[in-house]
Amino acid sequence: MTPDPLLADLSESDGAIGLSASDKSMYVLRLADDALVYAQRLGEWIAAAPQLEEDVALGNIALDQLGQARSLLTYAGQLEGRSRDEDALAYFRDERDFLNAQIFELPRGDFGFTIARMLVVSSYQLALYRRLQLSTDPALAAVAAKAVKEVDYHRDHATQWSLRLGDGTEESHRRLQQGFDDVWAYVAELFEADALVTALAGQGVAVDSAGLEEPVLSYVSAVLADATLEVPATSVRHTGGRRGIHTEHMGYLLAEMQHLARSHPGARW
Repeated sequence: MTPDPLLADLSESDGAIGLSASDKSMYVLRLADDALVYAQRLGEWIAAAPQLEEDVALGNIALDQLGQARSLLTYAGQLEGRSRDEDALAYFRDERDFLNAQIFELPRGDFGFTIARMLVVSSYQLALYRRLQLSTDPALAAVAAKAVKEVDYHRDHATQWSLRLGDGTEESHRRLQQGFDDVWAYVAELFEADALVTALAGQGVAVDSAGLEEPVLSYVSAVLADATLEVPATSVRHTGGRRGIHTEHMGYLLAEMQHLARSHPGARW
């Protein structure tokens, strides 16, 4: 693929003394894999959305996520120093090497589930990228500055659909509530902060995920209230994605996403 101009002058940057490049590479891969896997799921709606305008909207949101993934994968490859570009990292890693949170890999589901996930995910990404703009790592700050404008739109899109469906017909209300019920057990993983995140956040490179929980859930809860929906009550917390432990759905997603590249390695189009 064409090199990302956003990172052209930042490939040698190292904003935090004392942190290894592999530490930062792993953190960047987490962000990249979130966006890449989510883009794959959203792309499944193209030509399948409930209306033509939404076909275009979901396709554009998927492309935004893919653009973020490209920038982050390119930077992760530069940091790790193993001569792997964005294509190699996207298409030639195995399931256990992907570090996305499990919420991003869940099947597309119906439109209600897609909107429920989008409201949670976009609220999380907006809070994350707003803070990541202040990162001491210039490359991450640059990616965040561009991404924050995109995910702000994603959150607004999900908010408007949540209000429309939640306060709409009995059926639309039921299906959107079911969407939130189904996704809720995967939300907590977004706010887990392990030793890697804590160390990088202490150096000003990363964002402490735990600090995002209150603003994100406050916003989502307010939208649910306005949409006459209930905040789901569950004690179940699915986790493991940041360590390469995924749901049974991830393998099928990667098989579809990686099939062409693995069937014709090194091909040029």
